[in-house]
Amino acid sequence: MDIQTIKNRFGIIGNSPQLNHAISIAERVSSTNLTVLITGESGVGKEVFSQIIHQLSSRKHNNFIAVNCGAIPEGTIDSELFGHEKGSFTGANDARKGYFETVNGGTIFLDEVGELPLGTQARLLRVLETGEYIRVGSSKVMKTDVRVVAATNVNLQDAVRTGRFREDLYYRLSTVPITIPALRERGEDIYFLFRKFCIDFSERMKMTPVKLNDDAKALILKYTWPGNVRQLKNVAEQVSILAVNKEVSAHELVQIVPDITQNRLPALTKDGLFDGASAGYSERELLYKLIFDLKKDLNDLKQFVLNATNGQPEAFEKAAHNFIPSAKQDTIPSYQQEYVAHTPTIHMPQNDGKTIFIEPQSHFDSHETIEESLSIIDKEKELIIKALKKHRNRRKDAAADLGISERTLYRKIKEYGLED
Repeated sequence: MDIQTIKNRFGIIGNSPQLNHAISIAERVSSTNLTVLITGESGVGKEVFSQIIHQLSSRKHNNFIAVNCGAIPEGTIDSELFGHEKGSFTGANDARKGYFETVNGGTIFLDEVGELPLGTQARLLRVLETGEYIRVGSSKVMKTDVRVVAATNVNLQDAVRTGRFREDLYYRLSTVPITIPALRERGEDIYFLFRKFCIDFSERMKMTPVKLNDDAKALILKYTWPGNVRQLKNVAEQVSILAVNKEVSAHELVQIVPDITQNRLPALTKDGLFDGASAGYSERELLYKLIFDLKKDLNDLKQFVLNATNGQPEAFEKAAHNFIPSAKQDTIPSYQQEYVAHTPTIHMPQNDGKTIFIEPQSHFDSHETIEESLSIIDKEKELIIKALKKHRNRRKDAAADLGISERTLYRKIKEYGLED
């Protein structure tokens, strides 16, 4: 079956090379029983790819079930997946079959597999290796023939390094990896999807579909779409309802969806600058932004001091003296010692045209050695605390500001003990 036929069958819009490559892999692996790991940001359509794999496989006439691992409480996830015996825990009034028993012969899609507790990960590994599992509260080994398709929007390799995900399970799940590109990486596909969502909505509501003019189109192509296809559909429906004109201008689009002009997170470009619209981003880049902001603040302070002294060396030296107090060398912090050691000569012209040579005590453009914690975990915790304070503990707003999902924020708050 060719790629275009698959797109038509499963309602996939777009023609980006990354998307076509992902569909091609899904089609080729569907005829096997190999375990598949689908990766991609939240909202890119990972469940659609699990449907492709199931519907094109020999298991298509058997059951398919999608399980959101992040939505099931840790205390009941084993019971949901593997079943339990009567009386095995409080509230277990009857025996219950788990998903691996009810979907025997079919396909199970484990979404957000990175959220599984470590104990459940060990049980899942046994199922993948031997096809065997044990119900909660039972000692009888049971067999199942289920194909597992897993998906995650987190970096499982990072989770393995931090001990939050089993390495052996990671390699067992990622027998065939499929990466779905983020919406911002798909170019013109963004506009085609927008048009499809507008037309679909107008048909349901029996109204004339809206269109975007060139400026509005450029605006949606530039936006980073942190919520991906899910967010794009939401925006298309908002515009369809709220637009006064059927041809929407950039000005009207911004009035309806103010966030459309914002790039929520920075991303490093080849020039070393931040441009959230031109590349992808990760939580680590939040730390890059913090470092760049600190450097910018230091340079701004330098410029402020230079302006305040009006080019007078005595005033400059006084300001520099206030910034680095006169003290014994061993009492000066090491990073300030580094500034003093690497301070170049600054040339300041006087009104008579002569040039004065002074040696300022601080210089911000030279090599900087800052002895502080560079732990990613510490910086991540610090950013979360700042975001919560900024938004007065409104976690939804804090998560949006950080560019992560609410569920991820809740997990990290619990992980770092920030509930209070």
